[in-house]
Amino acid sequence: MILALTLAGVPLCGAAIAYAIPSNTARPLVLPVCALAHLAAAVAAFAGVDAGAGWLALDPPGRLVLLLVSVLFAACSFYAVGYLRLRGERDNKVFCACLLAFLGMTSLIACAQHLGLFWVAVEATTLSSAPLLYFNRTGHSLEATWKYLLIGSVGIALALLGSLFLGYSALAGGQDSSLLFDDLVRNAPSFSKPWLHGAFILLFVGYGTKMGLAPMHTWKPDAYGETPGVVGALLAGGLTSCAFLGIVRTFRVVVAAGEAEFASQILVVMGVVSMAVAGVFMVQQRDFKRMLAYSSVEHMGLLILGLGLGPVGAYGSLLHMVNNGLVKGVMFLTAGNIHRAYESKSTDEVSGALRRLPWSGGLFLAGFIAVTGSPPFAPFVSEFTILNAAIGEGRYIIGGLMLVLLLVIFMGMGATVLAVVQGQPSARAKRTPFHDRAITILPPLVLMTGVVILGLFVPAPLRRTIEEAVRFLGFPEPQP
Repeated sequence: MILALTLAGVPLCGAAIAYAIPSNTARPLVLPVCALAHLAAAVAAFAGVDAGAGWLALDPPGRLVLLLVSVLFAACSFYAVGYLRLRGERDNKVFCACLLAFLGMTSLIACAQHLGLFWVAVEATTLSSAPLLYFNRTGHSLEATWKYLLIGSVGIALALLGSLFLGYSALAGGQDSSLLFDDLVRNAPSFSKPWLHGAFILLFVGYGTKMGLAPMHTWKPDAYGETPGVVGALLAGGLTSCAFLGIVRTFRVVVAAGEAEFASQILVVMGVVSMAVAGVFMVQQRDFKRMLAYSSVEHMGLLILGLGLGPVGAYGSLLHMVNNGLVKGVMFLTAGNIHRAYESKSTDEVSGALRRLPWSGGLFLAGFIAVTGSPPFAPFVSEFTILNAAIGEGRYIIGGLMLVLLLVIFMGMGATVLAVVQGQPSARAKRTPFHDRAITILPPLVLMTGVVILGLFVPAPLRRTIEEAVRFLGFPEPQP
């Protein structure tokens, strides 16, 4: 309990301190200080120190999400110091405070063991991240912010309705309406099945909207396209993982109620739909930051697809959540560097990034190879595990569709990325003073190192935690 409060409290205290600091130059330094303190606490929590109890506790999937968000935020915090130094003309008081508030709320999501508290924390991430999207103060960023708020609010309202349905399914089944996840799982076999089905659908759509699953993804291209790269990295790798955690915990309740087949069918179908929609919009995409948004839609589809394919698929899905979060950090941070150097996101004006920004261009290209599931990078391992689960479950059509869609996405994304990094800088492109600096290169380089390491082997503590998370879901034993 104390550790859980520390994980949320340290960033929130840091947000207050950052907001009170008058210096635009000194204020961003609070970010890495709080990030390192939070990372130390997250590592301790991951190791099982003071797991907590009651409303605030860390279950195995919560530990995975917490560690991922903490590592990603630590890298982004150092990058943000360099980025905000370049944006000295703009006041960063709200930006720094909201970044730390976002970290505090995502930590609360990981620790929340009450469905109502979880919902409040997810809504708080929306409120804390909205000002981050508007940092550039343009008409497009204002439109993206409002779209993010409106669509996200509809999603979170549906999640609230789903929470009420879940509570009523307990009452209809003669149980107390406790919304603690452990109580829900323990009493799930007696829940009213129609109300439980409705609750799962509403919670899936609600938190699926926050994930950016198709067709609830319409906020994502604008938000990711207009926000600074550091914010895009936290949204694509952090917020989406927190929303996925909501679906994982809800799925556990449905499994405990003996309705795993009902939920799995929804997850598999929507996973394939999300990948298909991403593939369609990825082809001939000229805006490389919007391309990353559709890549996120694809990988959210992979997460829920794996979750619906049984224990092996769930293992691959949880591993892929970690892998995708790290790779998205690499791609969004380097895409931000390229954007700054060219002052454009369009392949009509951006080319030759390898010549103008060798490190950023090289890492952006490596990130593309990794995120499309190529060996020896980490996403290859998790995507292959999900594919293996589909084949092992006898779902050959699903496995075939997955392979075809991955190929389409590889070709569509490759055309955009290669147009950005190859050739000579376009004559139409602006020549800005921006160039690769250690402070803007080391964070994505560290994240890419992690992607390579996880592609070669999965460390034993991480593997054990993922295995615990799969057992935590309580999949029924296969019948002989």
